Parts: sequence; structure tokens; C-alpha cells
Amino acid sequence: MILYLNSFSRKTTHYFLGLLIVISVISCKNKVGSTGKMSHDIVQDSLLDYKSYQPKSIDITISRSVYKNKLYGFWLGQCIANWTGLITEMDKIGIPNSEGKGEGFYTRDNWGKPDEPNLWGSNNYSKTIDFLFADQDSIWGADDDTDIEYIYQELLYENKTSILTGDMIRTGWLKHIKKEEENYLWVSNQQALDLMEEGMLPPETGLPENNPHYEMIDAQLTTEIFGFFAPTRSDVALKMAHLPIQTVARENAEWISNFNVVMYALASLADDDKSIKANLNWMAAEARKQLPNDSYSAKMFDFVKGEYESGVTWEEARDALHEKYQIRQEDGYLWATKDETCNGCFAAGINFGASIVSLLYGEGDIKETIKIGTLCGWDSDNPTATWGGLLGFMLGKEEVEKAFDRKFAEKFNIHRTRIGFPNDGIDDFDHMATKGIYIIDRVVQEELGGGVDLVNDVWYIPQKN
Repeated sequence: MILYLNSFSRKTTHYFLGLLIVISVISCKNKVGSTGKMSHDIVQDSLLDYKSYQPKSIDITISRSVYKNKLYGFWLGQCIANWTGLITEMDKIGIPNSEGKGEGFYTRDNWGKPDEPNLWGSNNYSKTIDFLFADQDSIWGADDDTDIEYIYQELLYENKTSILTGDMIRTGWLKHIKKEEENYLWVSNQQALDLMEEGMLPPETGLPENNPHYEMIDAQLTTEIFGFFAPTRSDVALKMAHLPIQTVARENAEWISNFNVVMYALASLADDDKSIKANLNWMAAEARKQLPNDSYSAKMFDFVKGEYESGVTWEEARDALHEKYQIRQEDGYLWATKDETCNGCFAAGINFGASIVSLLYGEGDIKETIKIGTLCGWDSDNPTATWGGLLGFMLGKEEVEKAFDRKFAEKFNIHRTRIGFPNDGIDDFDHMATKGIYIIDRVVQEELGGGVDLVNDVWYIPQKN
């Protein structure tokens, strides 16, 4: 199956218009042998001046080679989850739209069963709700859950910077995103692009007075990767992600995006001696601090966490989330009324709530997390991609393959959805992971105040006081 050949119908004009300080680093700890040398080829960026650095006793040491493997796992896990979630995207949104479509929800019993039509008809990917893979000799296709992150990685590297400017973002968007249909942009992203075409720069493109879709889902599915670019340091990750997030988001959508960035940054601090579930619970508790206590996003997180801890099933938690926030519209969550096209099915809030359902109930199992996210409802490919990418990173390439008991395609076609890249848009996960390492090399030196040791192939990362 060559996934990039599948065409993906436009989400309609209606959609477009309506819308402890001793920290153990999970398998990222240095794995230097007794000779002090690594037993593999060490990647080195020819465009970066590697400066000498004297490690400090409190620095965290992270293996670059292990981290590269984890970045490979991120891209792979994200693609698996993204494409699986696309099968059920907008099939079920609880309250039916004005045409009577999307009513109700799936349950675990629907896994492996026929896929039902979504708001715009049938999907073009699979007739059955099941994992969707690109076979080993095939190519993964880009989608809106992977392609903007790919662009941001490219912009950081080609501009030799750790912090993007509004002009860099505008130039990159206009270069790599088609203006006409099908351009795989919707709601807030599309509005931001239109404003950039008129000459406006981020962050003005995400202001509520300029962009009425500022609380849609867009930013939380395009900016998580900045967390990986600042290993162990969520403060720096948030600094790097700030402008990309504000390009399209404000308020709850911005805070939710910050939550995801922190989750990604903290993944490199996970404790090898604890389960992935335990690490995720700690990471989520830390990321929760990004949500103002009086915000609906914070209250959604707390509500879902309470449902999980009460012992109800994930379906019961999802249904309760829907009842509380879309039917009764509690805690100031009004998108089910404000969005007349599909009752807020693209909104940041309800999809964040669904993502927390899959995160908590998945309990660190990548397959179970993707399953729940796929069946949970609304914009189901987005939460699955976020947590598929995070768990793919925590596991690394080989453990992702082991979880699914198979090998996967290694190539990636960014030109399925974007334009203007070399080699007709064909890339591969190893090269993409290597470029990520080069970006982190610069971040370690310029933003973290640490050092890169090319002899032992490690980063030395000072911790914030």
C-alpha cells in the first residue's frame, strides 16, 4: 500500500467557512564503552561550529545516537497513528450535524468492524477500522499531523537558528504550502495562510480579531515536535514553540499546545526503572501546570482524569466528557453552539479531552492508545498522531516494530500535502531524525548553554536552577 497515493477529500467549504534533582534519562543516557568511543558512525553537522565544553557534575548526559533512534520512532509512531486515525476521522461527533450525520460514538466492539461514513462520505483508506500501515517496500504519505512539523524542522535547520521569527514562518509557509485546493489546510491554519498572503506576519495571524478560528485544533497537532528539540528542558521548548503556536492559536488552544510541547520535552526525563504508564502520569501532571486552573482545558483534563481514576470504562469517560461539555456546555465551553457546522468537532477543547481519554486509558501501550484514540470520536487522527508520536519516541524504532510485530516503510513523501522540497519530496525517517539531531546540537549550545561531545557522541545539558 502506497499511502501517499490515496487522495483525501477537502473537508468541505462549510468546514472552511464555519470554522530527584537526579534525573534518569530513558534509554537516552550515554552508552559509552570503556574506551570512551562509540561503536557506530557519529553524525556531525557540517554547518555548525561545535564549541568545546567542560561538563559539569550536575549536567544531564544524553546519547545522541539513542536519541536519533527515538526521533525515528517518533516519525514512525506518528505516521502509524495518524493513518489509523484517518479511517474514523469525523465519523462520530456525538451531536449530529445539520444534515443528521455523525451522531453517536464508536465503542471497542467496533474495532475490526466496518467503518461508517464520515461527515463528507466514506474514507479513501480502509473499509475496516483497524491499524493502517505503509508496507516495508512502500512510502508513508504526509498529512496535516506531520507536514507542518516537517516544515518547522526544515526552517530551523536551513535558517541556522533555534528560534524562528515571524518572517521565517511566513516565508516557509508561502514556499511550502499550496494556495489552492487541495492544500490540506483548514480553519485556523487556512486563515493564517490567507493573512500571510496579505502580508501579515505571525503572531498577528493568530490573534482573535484577525483569526476567528483561534481556538480550533490546529496548533496542538503541528507544534509538539519543539518539545523534542529541547531535551529535558520544557522551558526552552516552550520558548521555541511560542511563535509557531501563536501563529494560529490563542487562549485554550495555545495552552493545550503548550501541554503537548511539555509532554514531548519531558519524555527524555522518563525513568527507565518505571513503567511507561507511570512516566506518562508524571509527565501529564507536570504538563497540566500549563493549563490555567480556571480554563475549560484544565477542567477537561481534571474531569477525564477523575473519570479514569474512578474505574469507569474509556467509553463511559468519553460519553461523560461529551455530556458535560457538548450537551450541557459547562465550564464556559461553548463551541458546540458557536460552531454551527458540526458542533465544535474541530475545536481544540473537545479533541483535547478525547486525547486525554486515550492517553490515560492507553496506559503507555502504543497499540491500545491508538485504538482508543481512533474510536474515541471527533477529529480522531489528531490525538492518535500526538500520542503515537510521543510513545514512538519513548519506545524507539525497534520497540515500535516489536509492538506491531512487523517492519514498516522507511520513506516519507512530504509532497503528498506540501510542496517545494528536494528529491520530489521523498525523504526517509533516518534522514529526518538526523536533521533533528543537528537542530538539537545547535539548541544545546545556543539555548541550553550545554555542549556537544562528538568523541563520546553525547550532549551535556545543564539543568535550570
